Amino acid sequence: MPADQEHTGLDDNGQMPFIAHLEELRDRLIRCFIAIFIGFLAAYGFREILFEILIRPLVQVMGQKDSLIFTGLPEAFFTYLKVAFIAGIFISSPVLLYQFWAFVAPGLYKKERLFLLPVVILSTFFFAGGALFGYFLVFPYGFQFFLDFAGENIQAMPSMKEYLAFSSKLLLAFGLIFELPLVLTAMSRMGLVTPAFLRTNRKYAVLIFFIAAAIITPPDVVTQCFMALPLMLLYEISIIGAVVVQRKSPCPGQTDTEEKPRPLPPPKTHSGPAGAAGEPSSTSAASSGKPEEPNDG
Repeated sequence: MPADQEHTGLDDNGQMPFIAHLEELRDRLIRCFIAIFIGFLAAYGFREILFEILIRPLVQVMGQKDSLIFTGLPEAFFTYLKVAFIAGIFISSPVLLYQFWAFVAPGLYKKERLFLLPVVILSTFFFAGGALFGYFLVFPYGFQFFLDFAGENIQAMPSMKEYLAFSSKLLLAFGLIFELPLVLTAMSRMGLVTPAFLRTNRKYAVLIFFIAAAIITPPDVVTQCFMALPLMLLYEISIIGAVVVQRKSPCPGQTDTEEKPRPLPPPKTHSGPAGAAGEPSSTSAASSGKPEEPNDG
């Protein structure tokens, strides 16, 4: 085996064996874990500030006189650990995306690489946009709905652990639903759906959006609309994206013969003396329809 193939892990056919793929995957996963751990250490130093930012929508609704509690002795410690871990994933996300791209890109064609790289970048953008939408617009109204059940004899005392689990679940849900345009656009690019199919089934999509919003969000109409209405807008954006990236296919009435290019005309023959243009004079005479004149020598 040549030295260059032995260094890159390629076999005699210039391909990487399955074991080499597993080794590369192991190395890239180790790098991802190291990046997350470094991000976790960096975020743990700001754990209290990060948690205060996370609970700010709830504190604004509750008022400054109320605050969160923790019922178990290690609850606050583990809550801060979870907050630092989630923040560490966000901090290390550029490294994670790069490792994913470096592992997948060599096995793709050039056109597929040109298509996948924007998808990876836009998916991060849409996920962050969905999380910010839930944090700034949905959280205040949803928390206000729950706190309205408090009264003279009932006092709301949310704990740190329960709030972190509830808020992280909602942020993840809003981040994922904002990936809808990319998912439908990619499906259209692969030929699984068409813009006409999306337009025809728009009414069923709206029904699914409201059902999903009722399951994911708190049980109030305002919060459900805050999730369902953006989904309807994202669905329309998906239709536009499907029109842009859909594969060009022949019209239903178009045959294969219409797609084929016209054959080139036959080359013109030269009427010069025999052998002057590489063709005998008999060929020229036959092509012109005139009888061949005898040669006097």
